[in-house]
Amino acid sequence: MLVARPDSIWPYGDEPPPEDVEVRVPALPRSVVTMRTVAADLAARAEFTLDAVADLRMAVDEACSSLVSLARPDTKLTCTFILDEERITVTASVSTYGPERLPTDSFGWRILTTLADDVRMLSATGDRNGDPFRLTLRLSVRRLGTVLS
Repeated sequence: MLVARPDSIWPYGDEPPPEDVEVRVPALPRSVVTMRTVAADLAARAEFTLDAVADLRMAVDEACSSLVSLARPDTKLTCTFILDEERITVTASVSTYGPERLPTDSFGWRILTTLADDVRMLSATGDRNGDPFRLTLRLSVRRLGTVLS
């Protein structure tokens, strides 16, 4: 699902503004490659530096892999990608059995916080209707500028 944001400020003249992109795939390890590929493609098309594209790609891979490992069977991994002038923000989530949290003292968490400029774990509890719990990670990677003389 693509959602256009009419209030976006786009610095590239007559080109259309970026779109928010939401992708849903089965919450399975083999689906992580799809999210990783979408993230890299969006960043490259937005003219992020090669280093920023690589950092984003690896951070999305780690975030999605971590979430998939805690996902309920037969659920979806959902990622929303939001581009603006300064950064790309990725929000990834899965349904879980309970109020799960990722360990922040793990090697995987260290990778995430090293590759992304901002990483936040958000979790939503189920409601009275028995809806499942959701675990959400939000990360952002800044567009790295290059200085040429």
